[in-house]
Amino acid sequence: MRVYEELFIIKPDAPDEEVEGFIDQIKQVITSGKGTVDKVDNWGVRKLAYRLSKYTEGRYVLVVFSSTPELVHEVERRMRVADVVIKFITVRIDEKQKKIDKRKKARDKRAAKRPAPPAPPPAMPGVGMLPESHGVAPGLPAAPEAAKPELAKPELAKPEAVKPEVAKPEVAKPELAKPELAKVEE
Repeated sequence: MRVYEELFIIKPDAPDEEVEGFIDQIKQVITSGKGTVDKVDNWGVRKLAYRLSKYTEGRYVLVVFSSTPELVHEVERRMRVADVVIKFITVRIDEKQKKIDKRKKARDKRAAKRPAPPAPPPAMPGVGMLPESHGVAPGLPAAPEAAKPELAKPELAKPEAVKPEVAKPEVAKPELAKPELAKVEE
């Protein structure tokens, strides 16, 4: 038994009773041929990507079933002779499912071989966990001054490490002669 998807497009102007009757006919053909219908999904009327038999819209129906290849030929023959069907396609999906299962099994096998990441060591509650500014955690006795760790103080930059500024020589700028404007006396 193999798993197949049958997607077919029915004329959008077909009455609902005729559509339901055709879907029931396909399901009956599959079950009478010792197959099983896994899912029937009616997607409704949708716009087509291009014109088919003078139609711009169609009613999509998806049927997922398990059967033998001979039964698939009979289902496709019924699709060809039906007046309500515009287009159909049959796809075998069990091969794809086998590949997915095989990858998943290999991934799980690799995960089982991989060692678990080491757990971080538990933190020791108590003295020295908080800085002096926060005090001691409630419920714990205060530590003596000698047991308190020194907080690291940031070192300031040493003056020897600072480069002295180099004075730039002044360049004499020539003064431009400014023409004096003669005052006009009235």
